[in-house]
Amino acid sequence: MATSSSAASLAGTSAAAEIERLRERMQRMTDGVPRRPLPTHPALGGVVQLRTGGSYEVDSTSLALALMAGPSQAGEWCAVVGVPDFGAEAAAAAGVDLTRTVLVPEPGEQWLEVTAALVDVTALVVLHPPPRVGEHVAEKLGARLRKRGGVLVALGAWPRCEVRLTTAEPRWTGVGLGHGHLRSRQVVVEARRGSAPPRRTTLWFPGAPAETHLRPVPAPAPDVHPAVVAAS
Repeated sequence: MATSSSAASLAGTSAAAEIERLRERMQRMTDGVPRRPLPTHPALGGVVQLRTGGSYEVDSTSLALALMAGPSQAGEWCAVVGVPDFGAEAAAAAGVDLTRTVLVPEPGEQWLEVTAALVDVTALVVLHPPPRVGEHVAEKLGARLRKRGGVLVALGAWPRCEVRLTTAEPRWTGVGLGHGHLRSRQVVVEARRGSAPPRRTTLWFPGAPAETHLRPVPAPAPDVHPAVVAAS
């Protein structure tokens, strides 16, 4: 009985993965516009590949910066819309080229028009959308992304996004027994594409100027200070 259940589970997983591969192939053919890969930071290469015309949902600014870093380092222009507390120092530490970054901190009710205009002139736009975005709005912007060959990274819920990336199990280093400074953060990044099995990787995010590179955690994981503090 256990063997039959395991076989059924494997069959279901394989079917879901095949469906996602076919769905991705169909999306690449949408509107007859080829969807080329956009440079993705090597630390995230194992869980997600950015493609022009796509939208990606993230749950943290750190992930948004990580997705910006790949295209930015490759010389592409990026934009950030609706993030008034955007941290330039953190962005630079993550690998974002600030000289090729456009900031629109408070677009107000014109957020859609501003985002659409930036899609026309930049390779990747990070957007902090309103709490509720209708599917028709997402599709309208999606059509523009496909036409212009842009990428949208939504810092919050976004309808029909291709991949949802989340962080979990954060651990900080640098704090001793009542002394020290937070320096870097280790997190597990999970990427979900539809009903396909999620992909996971563990990363170090920079937490101070001394930590200048986003990087994956090798296996086995490096030694961590005994006084690791779990972030809430």
